Amino acid sequence: MHNGSWPKVSFLKSLCNQKVIVLGAGLTGESTISFLRQSGAEVTVIDEVSGEAEIVTDLESVDLAKIDFSVISPGWRPDHPFVRALENADIPILSEVDLAWRIKSEINPDQRWLAVTGTNGKTTTVQMAEAMLLAQGRHAFACGNVGTTVIEAVTSAKHEILVLELSSFQLHWSREVRLHASVILNISEDHIDWHQTFDNYADAKLKIIKLSDLTLLNSDDPEVVSRSKNLSGRKVFYSLSTPANHELGLVENIIVDRQFVDRDAVALFELTDVTPAVPHNVSNAMAAAGLVRTVGVDPEAISSALQSFTLDSHRLQLIAEHAGVSWIDDSKATNPHAARASLFSQSQSIWIAGGLTKGANVNDLIESAKSRIRAAILIGRDASVFAEAFANSAPEIPIYYPDANLKGRELMQDVVKIASEISIPGDSVLLAPASASMDQFKNYAERGDLFAAAVRELCNDE
Repeated sequence: MHNGSWPKVSFLKSLCNQKVIVLGAGLTGESTISFLRQSGAEVTVIDEVSGEAEIVTDLESVDLAKIDFSVISPGWRPDHPFVRALENADIPILSEVDLAWRIKSEINPDQRWLAVTGTNGKTTTVQMAEAMLLAQGRHAFACGNVGTTVIEAVTSAKHEILVLELSSFQLHWSREVRLHASVILNISEDHIDWHQTFDNYADAKLKIIKLSDLTLLNSDDPEVVSRSKNLSGRKVFYSLSTPANHELGLVENIIVDRQFVDRDAVALFELTDVTPAVPHNVSNAMAAAGLVRTVGVDPEAISSALQSFTLDSHRLQLIAEHAGVSWIDDSKATNPHAARASLFSQSQSIWIAGGLTKGANVNDLIESAKSRIRAAILIGRDASVFAEAFANSAPEIPIYYPDANLKGRELMQDVVKIASEISIPGDSVLLAPASASMDQFKNYAERGDLFAAAVRELCNDE
């Protein structure tokens, strides 16, 4: 008889000949499928829509009794009939993040994971953190919702540190991952169509605290503060106010660390190191700095990384200054919280808004930002939602509509034409739609690209 504990079976070795279902054949699904098949697993790929013969579009032909486990892509809702069928059959459901964690635990156990979540600013913060780590000479890589899947990042190279961008969908499905440190940037209404309620969405974000050894929390965000108050876990707060002991904050024009120090305080960077030095961008930089301080990055590396850091396209990107008017592409502002930050970064805007609101409420946005809006151009399926909010909160602000029959390039040309006719010197024409884009464009990037192209055409023609 065995008189001790049984040896732990290698997860990677156990994959050979196991039968696995992968829900979703998109970017996350592709990397998951590739890894599992290379490991010898027998993979059944399930997606509702497929042009490929090997992808199953229903569960009727699958013998669930023979399935060992499943891996779910983040976009699948928990109330989907396929998901319910797997749960009813007692088939374990892993997120791609948890699967990657299991792999990492075997092939690179010393690798540390940092993570960022929040309604807005995730990608920027992850990229800033990666830049700071690289400036320190650390072998770090940004992955997750930022582009490269976590499985690809884990299996492609022996990185010392991964910086993960995690969406509410990814967090909803993740249970096993253990993060060295994480950040919650902000919480405001988004993806209500998926989560059904704001509470469900917020709970998915806050779940990161339970998965982390330490979480940095933005104390300038009331939802983050109030909803995290009664949650257990090691929490460190940061804000654009003077920091108390064990916090990060702003003293005059310097961001100061009073937590990850062996003395009273250390200066991390100056406001002039951040471009643009608008409040939400400085806050993101502080979050990134706090995150990398948990793994010992020096202030000098943080400051130098920020000085050379530039925002991605479609994030408060100045396209042109023409006839005294600034044309700004913030197409990445796909929800009201992001659009509010964008509007408050300008003194007076002609605001281009609308698209798919995903169930979010825009009334508070327009009520709070109406003093920054001189006129609005409304586009997309939910233009009427914005129009109603303007009628309730700011009926004096003029509203314009492009031709409702136009999409894509022609739509943006019409939008820019209207904006050019109503703008005056000192205005900013601001594309910050507070909505998703898929009703009229492929994605937010195409929406921004076509806006920029139309602006450049206008400038060249005049």
